[in-house]
Amino acid sequence: MDKFTRKTSFEQWFPPIFSTKLEELVEAYQLNYYTKKLHIASFLKLFVFAQLNETESLRAVSETLFSDDLQQATDLESISFSQLGRRLTQVPTDVFQQVFLDLVAQNS
Repeated sequence: MDKFTRKTSFEQWFPPIFSTKLEELVEAYQLNYYTKKLHIASFLKLFVFAQLNETESLRAVSETLFSDDLQQATDLESISFSQLGRRLTQVPTDVFQQVFLDLVAQNS
């Protein structure tokens, strides 16, 4: 096994997203409380992947997890589209807005 592991482009995009601002939002909105499987980090990674690949539905997003690389990147083996839908409704739009504004501020 090679001792040098290269990070994929996908993995390199997340450190700016998972900033202290996101951690504050997760705590403020209690986004990871009572969550067994779909934590906010895995959820955001999956939805960034879906956005980049222009995935059309939650069912299609759940089906993309058949990829071993995506399973490893998101720390999920499988997830149903109904779980994705429930999780999407639990995350306030303000969280996405604040993450976006934080990313813009980091790049200016």
